[in-house]
Amino acid sequence: MNQHLRRKLTLRAHGEQVVFVKRKHERIEHVWMKAFLWAFYLDAYPDAEVEIDIPGRYKPDVVAMDRRRGRPRFWAEAGHVPADKLAHLASHYPNTHLAIAKWDMSLDPFVAMIQDALPGARSAPIDLWRFPPDSAARFIDEKGNVQVDAEYATRRRIGHA
Repeated sequence: MNQHLRRKLTLRAHGEQVVFVKRKHERIEHVWMKAFLWAFYLDAYPDAEVEIDIPGRYKPDVVAMDRRRGRPRFWAEAGHVPADKLAHLASHYPNTHLAIAKWDMSLDPFVAMIQDALPGARSAPIDLWRFPPDSAARFIDEKGNVQVDAEYATRRRIGHA
């Protein structure tokens, strides 16, 4: 796939289109994981947006906002998420569905980290994803259509369904 050589990737899912920008310091896998999270959750959160500024301390990779309440309903992070950021998100947004993606690494240490960071009263789940190294070839076709095969990627849900 030649798309990883470009600085901008125009990708589509569920009739929507987003231009993903690869910054100099980012690995292409980070960009792909953002696209996978956006595409996978787009049915559940059709207003999901990529890399927008929202009020607060952190900026999400993918977010769906509850415009009435001014709070996120869904928040996704791709790649490295420091423990302090995870603890902040889990405690400040107990009703927000969180998703975190990792590239080709064991999820076990992250499950433990998430369970340690969880406050007692969360009503929304946290999904942890592992994308294998050939995910881009599997999930992005030559026309830029993204379709995540959840049978091929690994997803572990922590907390409420």
